[in-house]
Amino acid sequence: MQSGGTWEGYERGSSGYKKILIALLCAGIATFAQLYSVQGVLPIMARNLRIDAAQASLAVSAATLGLAVAVIPWSLVSDRFGRRRTMVTAVIAATILGVAMSLMPSFELLVGMRFLEGMALGGIPSVAMAYLAEEVNPLHSAIAAGSYISGTTLGGLSGRIVAAPVADFFGWRAGTLVVAVYAGLAAVAFILLAPKQQGFTPQAVRVGGPEGPVERLRVNLKDPGLVSLYMQGFLLMGGFVAVYNFIGFHLGDEPFNVPQSVVSVLFLSYLSGTWSSAQAGRLAARFGRRAVLIMSSVIMLGGLLVMLIPWLPAVVAGLLLFTAGFFGAHSVANGWVPARATVGRAQASSLYTLFYYGGSSVFGYVAGLFLTSFGWNGAVAFIGALIAVAIALTVLFLRRPVTPGTVWSREG
Repeated sequence: MQSGGTWEGYERGSSGYKKILIALLCAGIATFAQLYSVQGVLPIMARNLRIDAAQASLAVSAATLGLAVAVIPWSLVSDRFGRRRTMVTAVIAATILGVAMSLMPSFELLVGMRFLEGMALGGIPSVAMAYLAEEVNPLHSAIAAGSYISGTTLGGLSGRIVAAPVADFFGWRAGTLVVAVYAGLAAVAFILLAPKQQGFTPQAVRVGGPEGPVERLRVNLKDPGLVSLYMQGFLLMGGFVAVYNFIGFHLGDEPFNVPQSVVSVLFLSYLSGTWSSAQAGRLAARFGRRAVLIMSSVIMLGGLLVMLIPWLPAVVAGLLLFTAGFFGAHSVANGWVPARATVGRAQASSLYTLFYYGGSSVFGYVAGLFLTSFGWNGAVAFIGALIAVAIALTVLFLRRPVTPGTVWSREG
């Protein structure tokens, strides 16, 4: 919508608003289906390649690490060439690398290709929230962010749930290859649907100086509230990925002995995250982001504790709660970052993405060491500590300011 020659963003319900959300839904599917397809076949991969659970998790951690290190460079590219063009380039490159990954002859080469694939995938989540912030009216940004996160849950779910059954019959390579092709179709839909940008202003890429990305990063890292939001991504995502990395190993052991073809059905728990992320956006608009972030994290912790019960229905119920809580928290924190940032929105969002996938890479592997050393209970204790620290940071640092000059939203 235009007002006095100034772009104010698409209003909720308009054609452009709907196209952006559908396009980003497709981008989320293309990105996260590829990123997490390997997670659905980790036990099968571990048996086939004769590696343990912690080693197998490196196939996930390598991709998320590649994504983490690439998000800031991608944000600089988007500042210069535009958000939409950047995302199109990234999703095409990622699809090509995803096909190549499934053909790698050794685990070491597979891990290396996953790292490159993750770097390409970094061009989507690092830019998507800035794209939304510039093209959607601010009054609807929280709801739009929740809708986008819903799309990422569908992507993560579909990648896992498609790869695992195929892998049971034809091997993990076939499973991941099918997902890469499917993601490619979603990428085509994104390219065709995403509207041209109207709220974007190209910026010269200067590393130094008062307008350079280094200064923008410094300003964003000086805000304790923003740093707390980054830590939400780091800690909560680390715990979330760890649970999904190793739930298949846990349920494949005593007293469950559940076949992996059945375990893959548990990835339908992602649908609770699809629902909760959209609901969190609406609740945040009503009750404030801080309250919803704390509530979602507490639900996540409660679900994790329920999964300690050695009874399959309890594990399933706990996983549903855990997933819903995580995506509610992630939706709020991720959408809060660009709304809170006063300069360098793309860099602010990229910092969140860097911390988010950095946590996935680090804790998704470290939790495996706890699993192999202390069993499922040890892994749960470690993950629970991560969530508790995240809640404490929200309580302590996402409050009203005590010093002048710090920007806080009304929800803080």
